Amino acid sequence: MRTLAATATVCVGLAGAGLWWNASSGPAAAPEVLRLDAPAPAAGGGAAPAAAGLERTLERLKGTGEAKPVPPLAFADGEGRRVDLSEFAGKLVLLNLWATWCGPCVKEMPALDRLQAQLGGDRFQVVALSLDRGGKAAVEPFYQKTGLGNLAVFLDPGSASMQALGLRGLPTTLLVDPEGRELGRVEGAVEWDSPEVVAFLRRQAGHGSGPARGRGAAGTGG
Repeated sequence: MRTLAATATVCVGLAGAGLWWNASSGPAAAPEVLRLDAPAPAAGGGAAPAAAGLERTLERLKGTGEAKPVPPLAFADGEGRRVDLSEFAGKLVLLNLWATWCGPCVKEMPALDRLQAQLGGDRFQVVALSLDRGGKAAVEPFYQKTGLGNLAVFLDPGSASMQALGLRGLPTTLLVDPEGRELGRVEGAVEWDSPEVVAFLRRQAGHGSGPARGRGAAGTGG
């Protein structure tokens, strides 16, 4: 398997073509999920491509089998403190694996930030876990440049989560229930703050959530 460092240049170059980086085989077409640049529906009826993509996305988040425990996963917050995924027990967690050099990842980060602003709180949390080898030095300037004010910084510079979670590429997003079990996963970029996705996640989290606070609030160091 090639290292993530070796993929950086290639992934950035592929972003404009709607491709992603497959960890085992290199550049590939993005999986069939809702993308930010989905075309508008054609006149004359029929299922809109964006709607069809959204339906597939939600089905993947729901999963098709029995929820399975997520393996132990540890990473660091923006201040270098160790964080275990189990610390988010009791919340529905949207665990997004990304990197600043991955074009599709970069494209969906503002939507994840807006999602956290809408739903983040006692019942729901977006955990955006960066796999950048540069760690905080790479991620913090990106947050500032992009204006991400709701997502906390979480770092996995050694990319241990790639193997632990069996990732095929980036971005990959897991939906984890309050008991720490994976409900489903999506490969590729998604419009995470679209009304349909927000409504789905709100239902999964048990409806209304309060304002973001604690580890999930930006400015807390993670």
